[in-house]
Amino acid sequence: MHDITASLRDQRIVFAGTPEFAAHHLQTLLDHHLQVVAVYCQPDRPAGRGKNLVAGSVKRLALDHGLTVYQPASLKTAAAEAELAALAPDIVVVVAYGLLLPQKILNIPRLGCINVHASLLPHWRGAAPIQRAIQAGDPQTGVTIMRMEAGLDTGPMLLQTSCPITATDTAGTLHEKLAAVGAYGLLTALQQTADGTAKPLPQDDSLATYAHKINKDDARLNWHQDARTLERCVRAFNPVPVAFTILANEPVRIWAATASDEISDQPPGTILAADTDGIKIACARGALIISELQLPGKKRLPVAAVLNSRATQFRPGLIFQSQVISG
Repeated sequence: MHDITASLRDQRIVFAGTPEFAAHHLQTLLDHHLQVVAVYCQPDRPAGRGKNLVAGSVKRLALDHGLTVYQPASLKTAAAEAELAALAPDIVVVVAYGLLLPQKILNIPRLGCINVHASLLPHWRGAAPIQRAIQAGDPQTGVTIMRMEAGLDTGPMLLQTSCPITATDTAGTLHEKLAAVGAYGLLTALQQTADGTAKPLPQDDSLATYAHKINKDDARLNWHQDARTLERCVRAFNPVPVAFTILANEPVRIWAATASDEISDQPPGTILAADTDGIKIACARGALIISELQLPGKKRLPVAAVLNSRATQFRPGLIFQSQVISG
């Protein structure tokens, strides 16, 4: 249990966040009975086959606890500025909110705005730090709590906590680890800010790298890369958007795979073997052994289960493509 003093309990906190990673942090503030006076999250988005509007994890949690929720499409309007100012926040906590905070918004809270970012800044500024760290093969990542300024993830750092990236971590498992690390760090940073003991440390911009937003094409496996790179891609894009490839003009989603250093003279993408050990695919260097996949309209399954009924579909000699062939 984190020690919370009266100086922090007296703070009027506005929380801004949208997805599950942010909800974990909001839950921590609520568990410690801090004074969350309002919650901001992005507007509901269409999802699923019916494209019905779906609320994000933060909104659902906030409503469950009877908190007032605001969902402006932008914070760059006079109305949004006046709305936040009326809440008289001492501090604004931002976690994976997804909207930029202009300087006029940053100036409103008495103690400023602080942000929880899932990387060891200045490494991996931007939208997808967890996925990009795995994809790059980084041995570790972590969480940085920073004081926000107008630049993207450029503010002075209040606290950093590191976390190793294991050989089996996916974006999903690393997300859970960093959510726990970040929530504890957030409480520490809030307490230090309330007490006036925080010691902001400027970032070294010369060391910055950028974590570009993930799109579906990022998850398309290119068999002309080496097996180690492709294995990291599979882990980085699990559970979203999921790595995929094309076989017989049909997409195949790859949920789990391991790299082998096996040497082959077959063209990249060629199925070398398919048995209970997995489907082995030739790469530019080494081979990727798929252990879990998903066919169109089907559930994700272990390869052994897929081969029970579809062995001919994955017979050795067939070639995975990187894209659909038209015509």
